[in-house]
This record gives sequence, structure tokens and C-alpha cells, in this order.
Amino acid sequence: MTAISLTAAQTRFLRGQAHGLKAMLQVGGKGVTPAVVAEIGQALEDHELIKVKVAADDREARAGLIDAIVDGTGAALVQRIGHTAVLYRPSREKRQIILPRP
Repeated sequence: MTAISLTAAQTRFLRGQAHGLKAMLQVGGKGVTPAVVAEIGQALEDHELIKVKVAADDREARAGLIDAIVDGTGAALVQRIGHTAVLYRPSREKRQIILPRP
């Protein structure tokens, strides 16, 4: 899947929307499996904007896991803070978040 590209204004808007969200899913020691990608994909379809917690001690390992999630789900990486990544992908069925124009 190809990732969505966002403008700076859209990214700022989504960061604001994500501020109050709690991490919905956690990627553990087994890494990014097809089941994890499917679960995150379903969460994105249902909610469009989610936080995912990535349990990896090393910064580069975390970045690799987050990149694998983004590639696997076709989502846009809105923000990455420590162990938490904010992902956005518009729903195919029921769009809830209306982005500012580019």
C-alpha cells in the first residue's frame, strides 16, 4: 500500500485532533506480524486517527517497526513521540475527519 502524503497544515490539524487520544494498540516483542498489521488496519478503518505504542528499547528498532506499520497499512505517520506513533488513514466506508484543504 502506498502511504498518504499530508501537507504541514493537515499534519498540524491531525496532531491537534490526536492530542487527547489514548494509545489504542501496542506492538510487542514479536514485532510487526501480518496479524498486527491487519488489526491496525481495522482500527484505522474504524477510527481514521489512532495512536500505536511500540515496545522497542532501541530508537532505530522503534523507527523500523513504525515504518513497517506505515508501509503495511498505507497510513500516514502524523507524529512520533518516544514509543508512540500517531497514524492517519481515511476510512473507505465512513469518513469522520475532514482535513483542511492543502
